Amino acid sequence: MAPSAEQAAANSGRGDIVIGWKLDRAQRMELLQQFPPRYPDVDADHVTLQSGASSDAPLPEETNAEIVGRVDDGKGVEAMVVRLGGTTDRPDGSTYHITWSLAAGRKAVESNDVLRERDWEAFDLPMPIDLAPARWPHGG
Repeated sequence: MAPSAEQAAANSGRGDIVIGWKLDRAQRMELLQQFPPRYPDVDADHVTLQSGASSDAPLPEETNAEIVGRVDDGKGVEAMVVRLGGTTDRPDGSTYHITWSLAAGRKAVESNDVLRERDWEAFDLPMPIDLAPARWPHGG
């Protein structure tokens, strides 16, 4: 049985791997039509659970997830807020999200700062999404 998100994060060790969940590729195309990106560099790839994990860090369990809101700093960082297992709060205190789109010169990691610095807009109707547990190189 796969560990919960909290257990996976707590047992992730140290390294240069990211663990979390990848967005289903077919659903990604549908979501990009439903939520048109505001900036030209489209990301819409994954939800991070833990950065800097070891290469043998346990993957989290599959989970029910939904997009519940959006944040945009108006300067080139747009992200979709995700609720996983009933919460938007990551074990590290940040917010579960999918970096959606970026302007030139902006980085996906900046979504964390934007979510820390400003309130996000909640959607009236959450959108269920398909996520698969995964690991990938930091920056990959």
